[in-house]
Amino acid sequence: MFQPLFYQVATSQLEPSSISFPLRKIFHNRKNIEIRLAEVLSIDPASNSLNTSIGVFSYDFLVLATGCRTNFFGNDEIMKNSFALKSTWDAIKVRNEILQGFEDLLSAGEEEKEYLLNIVIVGAGPTGVELAGAFAEIKRNILPKDFPHLDLKDLKIILLEGGPHTLNNMSDLARRTSEEYLCKMGVEIRKNVFVKNYDGKLISLSDGNTIKSCKVIWTAGITGNLIKGLNENAYYNKSRIKVDRFNLVNGYNNIYALGDLAYMETPRYPKGHPQVANVAINQARNLARNFKAMLSNKPLKQYEYRNLGTMATIGKNKAVVDLPFFRFKGYFAWVIWMFLHLMLILSVRNKLIIFINWAWSYVTMDTSLRLILKDPDKKAQ
Repeated sequence: MFQPLFYQVATSQLEPSSISFPLRKIFHNRKNIEIRLAEVLSIDPASNSLNTSIGVFSYDFLVLATGCRTNFFGNDEIMKNSFALKSTWDAIKVRNEILQGFEDLLSAGEEEKEYLLNIVIVGAGPTGVELAGAFAEIKRNILPKDFPHLDLKDLKIILLEGGPHTLNNMSDLARRTSEEYLCKMGVEIRKNVFVKNYDGKLISLSDGNTIKSCKVIWTAGITGNLIKGLNENAYYNKSRIKVDRFNLVNGYNNIYALGDLAYMETPRYPKGHPQVANVAINQARNLARNFKAMLSNKPLKQYEYRNLGTMATIGKNKAVVDLPFFRFKGYFAWVIWMFLHLMLILSVRNKLIIFINWAWSYVTMDTSLRLILKDPDKKAQ
């Protein structure tokens, strides 16, 4: 799954198949790779085995690359009632519920409309900002054509952020520009505020205010997908796994962890690396080279993260890009964002499909992908 474009699936700009890739297809020509679909239950380091839902697998070396999931900070009620955006299925669910919400507005009573007219996004990182911008464009360009008899003046896209800015981990230019773009697009931004609770109807905020909404999308924070069985000293803050500069898990000599799951301290990054794709990809490459080096008794290479930059798009012709020595915004930044994301997509077929969808959407300011996919036999909750 290509996670940076989940928000475009959630906002009906791309189909799920455009950004999702079957592993078996990718490894068709790799005869030394076998794939099993199972739930990993625990690790047994003493016997070098992995307990799964389909049996026990033994290993010589074990590489953990289970990524992360949405962090609801221990609040089960928020987890139960809000939508995450960490998988293709999550994106489909968001699309279904948002589109269904617009349909429901046509027949809703005045009291019910109060909850349907507020789309709330929690977390103003790149995902939250991109999602808010996409919904704002849908409100302006698409909904008036899809629902010509619907009064949309009271429809609000509300972005909640616990920090002082949107895109807190980017430059001042990116923070300032993203807020300017979103405000001009009609997004309501509330900063320095945390969600205390959400019961499916009412959001309770740390400043004492409340928001009525039945559509809350949670993009505020992530935590590692941990697996049971490792010693306690192998875990960092109960959310990641401690590794050395070779991605070897603390206390073990044949278990490795990569990417979002791995917590590696280096002189440049004493508090660990950012949980971004570039870190995961290059840690995997470095580990693969080290495995080859082990076979030929060559010295191993320590991992060092090279920050190639960060970017976010806020809407059509609007983006911000932070490179190590250069920062820019606007149309050129938007073109760079599109080009780099397109190049990271696997398979020529998917690149073409995404490019055609983007080009069609750019010219027509519309898409034809607004499909509600639900089980017709399932009763409405």
